[in-house]
Amino acid sequence: MNAGILGIGRFLPDNVVTNTDLEKKMDTSDEWIRTRTGIEERRIADHNIDTSDMAYRAAKKAIENANISPEEIGLILVATVTPDTPFPSVSCKIQEMLGAVNAAAMDISAACAGFMYGIVTAKQFVEGGAYKYVLVVGVEKLSKIMDWDDRSTAVLFGDGAGAAVIGQVSENRGILAFELGADGTGGKYLYQDEYIMMNGREVFKFAVRQMGESSVNVLDKAGLTKEDVDMLIPHQANIRIMEASRQRLELPLEKMSKTVHKYGNTSAASIPISIVEELEAGKIKDDDVIVMVGFGGGLTWGAIALRWGR
Repeated sequence: MNAGILGIGRFLPDNVVTNTDLEKKMDTSDEWIRTRTGIEERRIADHNIDTSDMAYRAAKKAIENANISPEEIGLILVATVTPDTPFPSVSCKIQEMLGAVNAAAMDISAACAGFMYGIVTAKQFVEGGAYKYVLVVGVEKLSKIMDWDDRSTAVLFGDGAGAAVIGQVSENRGILAFELGADGTGGKYLYQDEYIMMNGREVFKFAVRQMGESSVNVLDKAGLTKEDVDMLIPHQANIRIMEASRQRLELPLEKMSKTVHKYGNTSAASIPISIVEELEAGKIKDDDVIVMVGFGGGLTWGAIALRWGR
């Protein structure tokens, strides 16, 4: 049995905050932000939209895209570091909102690598026969833990949600290989006190090294080469980090998904948001080989090689 993505959806808040908007609030500039991060604008959720609201809207689209009913879902996994409340979990809240009455539910905390952790966890339950369908959501409302006076972090992040239904797919499709990892000694470089705190230099060095290594590792595990890759979907943290991963795989520009300029760093939501973007643009087709790779606070990382299609 092969587990893969049967349906996918996303939600982005309507409120667009541009670099020019931020220039008016803090000592920064559009040019400074764009050249260092590749970000031009980001979406920020209103006060009346919380993490679970965004998760629900993305999940509903994914379930519809998979052409199943909420009652068929056996497990809900929500990757987030910005839950509405410590408990009940976001997963329990959207279980009620969706009417997924037969689903177990739990949240996963692996920061920006959370969606990778969720997909790999779902794979085990599906391929082991425990659940037919697992719903995985990556969602963040990072705006509520940002210090809007700290220009080193406030310019980077955005809000949003992406969701995927994981289930059995046809032979030779689905998840081909994965890698998950963590290095707790690096936790001091990216963490939440009251707000997000980051040592940008150390995180950059870690991300450039780990994203490249993990991408190559999952291809090796899957018995694939760099030439087999049709699309690289990196965590949308920073264009320079993303470019380092692309160059490590020796891919042309058009084979790397780039949404960071429009949505900023949406943490656990960035990879599923980007998948939907590429699907809507017609850039992902059945039997394409996709490499998803991310890193986050913890420090954590994850990569997946997947052959697209049901």
